[in-house]
Amino acid sequence: MGGAFIAAAVLARLGGRIGLPTIPLFILAGMLLGPHTPGYVLVHDPHELEMLSALGLVLLLFYLGLEFHMDDLKTGGRQMALAGGAYLALNVSAGFGFGMALGWGLSEALVLAGVLGISSSAIVTKVLVDLDRIGNPESRPILGIIVVEDIFLALYLAALQPVISGADSVGSAVAQGGKAFGFLLLLAAAARWGTKLIGRLIATKDDELLVISFLGAVVLVAGIAEEFGVADAIGAFMVGLMLGQTGSGDRIRELVHPLRDAFGAIFFFAFGLSIDPGDLPLVVWPVLIAAVITVAMNVLAALVAARIYGFGRGPAANVATTLLARGEFALILATMSANAALDERLGPFIAGYVLVLAVLAPLAAGRSHWLARYLPRIGEQKPVTTG
Repeated sequence: MGGAFIAAAVLARLGGRIGLPTIPLFILAGMLLGPHTPGYVLVHDPHELEMLSALGLVLLLFYLGLEFHMDDLKTGGRQMALAGGAYLALNVSAGFGFGMALGWGLSEALVLAGVLGISSSAIVTKVLVDLDRIGNPESRPILGIIVVEDIFLALYLAALQPVISGADSVGSAVAQGGKAFGFLLLLAAAARWGTKLIGRLIATKDDELLVISFLGAVVLVAGIAEEFGVADAIGAFMVGLMLGQTGSGDRIRELVHPLRDAFGAIFFFAFGLSIDPGDLPLVVWPVLIAAVITVAMNVLAALVAARIYGFGRGPAANVATTLLARGEFALILATMSANAALDERLGPFIAGYVLVLAVLAPLAAGRSHWLARYLPRIGEQKPVTTG
């Protein structure tokens, strides 16, 4: 485990010097030091890090839940819903069509719809911070689309779980789906009406007790969610949604940062361990085609968002390139598909696709003015967008 942390840190430091995000580098560290690559093998059996990896995934989604605010839906909710809905409709439908065209199977196509359809919140946020664009007007629709994607993510995973787990019949699938959605609705009701009670239960001035309390709550609910057929990551997301609205929410966000970063790195590293680089050439063309499709759909979605918000070509190019990255959600789906024994090509494909777009996105975002030259005129740029 110590070697995994050091290897991930060294590669991330090297990549940071040329502006690469950490997620693909953590995956690359796992691939280079795993059992499938010639040379020194740090971890012979990826299952040795299985529990730590699961904890990393749970904490990543818990943090997303903490960052999600119900107030975001009240302010500019209509524009956010339109832009986010257009983005999802274009990218998810393109992903599903691509998956069906590959001929790997219906369940695999549904997984690929999610893989190609949803951006990486972690990389998108990092790109906005690194390029000092958080205050830009176009960052509002970017973050709004991320919010809509987070809502879709919870519903999609809950619906997908019984499908890819291989329910014996339609009735069985409906029963599993009903049980999953029932538990999800229970968590949503707790997030909507139980915030005050939950806030009183978890409130403490002692940081140590607060960390133990929220960590215990998120892991316990994630485990129970899995028993009900809901992905453990979504159980964690809902706990984050609840706790983020309590009086302790700001302290929890601050305290969970090092835990999220450390165990998140192990999650990405462990995913890299499971990838055989020898399998990547088998999916190189599907990966490249999927990347081109994603770029095209992102440009179309950005033009729609620009028209909704009244932006010009420059902000539209920023939206298209910033939302290009795929990351943690794609890897969640890869983990689910591996557990469900779906087509073995899914793992290498998702790994290659995430690596390509996670590297391409920040590079493209920094040079979005190149794309802006070739976009059609959408309308006059608002004065507030300059500078």
